[in-house]
Amino acid sequence: MSSTVTVRPTRSVRGIGLVAVVAGVVMIVAGILVWALVASQLADEKITVSGDASFMGGIFQGDRVVGPLSAFAQADVINHHALNATDGQTYAELGSDDPRREVVMTASFLRASLFTSVVSFGICALVIALGVLFLLVGLALRRLATGPEVAISGVGAQALASDAEAYGRHSGSTAPTTPPSAGGAPPGDVSDPGPV
Repeated sequence: MSSTVTVRPTRSVRGIGLVAVVAGVVMIVAGILVWALVASQLADEKITVSGDASFMGGIFQGDRVVGPLSAFAQADVINHHALNATDGQTYAELGSDDPRREVVMTASFLRASLFTSVVSFGICALVIALGVLFLLVGLALRRLATGPEVAISGVGAQALASDAEAYGRHSGSTAPTTPPSAGGAPPGDVSDPGPV
């Protein structure tokens, strides 16, 4: 005994896809705007990477600090200069009456500010990447949800119908149909095996 089941794509998947697309676009735009804002604020400070910067082989020497890598390069060279000024001692290792503590403290504040901008750039990149992911998932969901109705016929259709019914996605089974027989024998008649 066989039957036919019609499965329709659900509308809620389409709605979820639309929400994901909108969220993805908002995340991409927000990430780009905040990246530009942080870069603009760094550029306004007119910081130039020191000529003795060694980060990434010194490729940022003399460049303006406007991005995450140049900010990290400058933070690295500030740390190097501070440690040179204190013979390798950190702020905590210097005595409370040592005049070099102020130099190390100022260097720590500058490094912390530059690292904050590096983290900001990283968060912006993460938000942009997640926005792209949301956009792609949303588009895929919408594409899947706009597919045509699918009619499934055969012996296993009844099992599929019960699965689809559990999710509320079918129009019900039709009247049982008789499969075509081979060689003209009536269904269920095994006395005539057909052409040999």
